[in-house]
Amino acid sequence: MFVGLAPEINQSRELMTITDTKASHSLFLEVSCAGMAEVDGLYVPSNAPPARSESGTLSAAGYWNGKPAWDRADGQGTRSPAISYSNSYRSWRIARLDGHLAYEITCDDALPPTGQPWNVYKMGIAPAPSVTLHYCDPRLPCPQPNIVFILGGPGAGKGTMCELANIQLGWTHLSTGDLLRAELKTTSPTTALIRQFIDAGKLVPDEIVVGLLKDAIESTIRQTGNRNFLIDGFPRSFGNLDAWYEVFGRDGDLPKMIYFECPLDELTRRILGRAQYSGRSDDNVESMRLRFETFKAETLPIIEHFRNQNRCTEIDTSQDRVSVYALLREQLADQTDELSLARPLGEHAEILLGLRPYPDKG
Repeated sequence: MFVGLAPEINQSRELMTITDTKASHSLFLEVSCAGMAEVDGLYVPSNAPPARSESGTLSAAGYWNGKPAWDRADGQGTRSPAISYSNSYRSWRIARLDGHLAYEITCDDALPPTGQPWNVYKMGIAPAPSVTLHYCDPRLPCPQPNIVFILGGPGAGKGTMCELANIQLGWTHLSTGDLLRAELKTTSPTTALIRQFIDAGKLVPDEIVVGLLKDAIESTIRQTGNRNFLIDGFPRSFGNLDAWYEVFGRDGDLPKMIYFECPLDELTRRILGRAQYSGRSDDNVESMRLRFETFKAETLPIIEHFRNQNRCTEIDTSQDRVSVYALLREQLADQTDELSLARPLGEHAEILLGLRPYPDKG
């Protein structure tokens, strides 16, 4: 029986265990708007050599006190890691170039908080900075997304099924209408241009709409790591598709499409039923007919175009919602991680599927 091991052997074995079970992380941080410009900038996974922290925890590649750690990307900082977690103070901390600590935030989060205000520490200067997390190196081109277009007539269930895929399977749901409304709430140059078209009673140019899609896709990938996207109600016309080529290029394959097919009678029944609580001015018989005529004239040819390229899968959405979601889940399974596929239905998903009633707001 061994009574003990020499201290250096104990430390070596402990380090081997940590480094074998934790590969260096690949997240990037961007610090901005700090009271001192030297703190602002990009931070990369730390390459500090293994050492014991002030709490006695042995570090591993890219980690400090068991949580990810970062160094300045320009290599100018004298402290490594420059951003790390302190077990003793239970806080995330950011260092100045000279190694003194400038900003901190007290919490136990696994990663530095990006939506909370930081505090000015001993050697810091107000205001405290903002922190943005990147799941890929922002100096490099954005990784390619995995995109599926979702099309169907008005009332076919596109929004409901995309929302289910978002909350249950982790797919990001993008709608051009939502993106335009969100952009109008900002103060960017694009906002002013969009408002000019809307105020003049004109459609927003396809190139602007697709540009918003591209920006949303890239920011989602960089800030969440999620590369799976469902684009709801796009492309509705060949003008949409031409703009897609202009913005995304013609070199790669077109995204796949899932077409929610549903008879006109069923669509009409759903729209009229929805009209009782939707509050939408176009949820009436006349508007429904006009929308469906537009769909047949402009969108069905697009669907046929994707069919001819063997890039379109059809789902009969006249079935009950549980059956439709099962078919959609099956179509997305190959690109969905196993953890999401195994996730049991949440309360909101059951409400969307009609498995439980909407909560009584009274």
